[in-house]
Amino acid sequence: MLLEGLETLYVLAQEGTMGKVGSRLYISQSAVSKRIANLEARLGKKLIEPRGRNIQLTPEAKELLAEAGPELVTLKGLLFDHQQMTDDSTLHLACSETVLAAYLGPFLAQYLIQDPGLSFHTHHTPVILEKVRAGDAALGICAGQLPAMTDLQITELYQERYVLIYPSPPTYSESAHLLTIDLQNPANRYLEPILLANGYKVMMQMDSYFAVAQLGLSGVAPALIPVGLIRAMHIPTQAIHHFPLELSRPISLCCRARSLQRERIHKLHNSLHQHFFALTDS
Repeated sequence: MLLEGLETLYVLAQEGTMGKVGSRLYISQSAVSKRIANLEARLGKKLIEPRGRNIQLTPEAKELLAEAGPELVTLKGLLFDHQQMTDDSTLHLACSETVLAAYLGPFLAQYLIQDPGLSFHTHHTPVILEKVRAGDAALGICAGQLPAMTDLQITELYQERYVLIYPSPPTYSESAHLLTIDLQNPANRYLEPILLANGYKVMMQMDSYFAVAQLGLSGVAPALIPVGLIRAMHIPTQAIHHFPLELSRPISLCCRARSLQRERIHKLHNSLHQHFFALTDS
């Protein structure tokens, strides 16, 4: 009961509304409220307060999560390591949206025939890492540069190069002003100093590569996108242009080390590795 309440408060700090927390934890909004109320009663403290349509945490709640949040993630991960798993259990995977759209459709169509229990959910890379750490996802497929980690096993699958999307070949003055993905995301942060050092200025940053590409196609400014989206978005050949810098992003597979001791996860891990190796080879 206490662990459930703490987990609910932890997710509420990230999502901001009871409804979003319920969707993420697969429980009703009333169950979210009840968990928080029970935790407040147990601690004898007010943990949340309304803020417009959202919910904000009290200073006491923020202090609690600062101390207990990392321990909660560690504990959930340990519980996942000891959780019984059968061939019929749902196997959750967290994946980059663009990687899923660009590279995993045909793979999943075939793999789901032999393992229909796979369940994919898309997130940004920092959330993927957190979900794998907490055991909320058995495997994570990340895009972008990962921080140094000792608690997860990381396997680089692929180096995906960047291209420019624009209706016509961009001139130097045009290509010096780019549309990019959000460079404040830790997984994308490595791109900004490289671009600035080579004279490129970021005109706009988006939260979605699909939005970046659409604005580029509309002629707003050259859009810097990973090459895999060309096929996923059916981008016409005349709008695809070589980017002068040799710039790429790593696609990586991450998991808890003990997860690979489970035959089902180990088999999926190896199949994904072989799938991306074939892309590199071709």
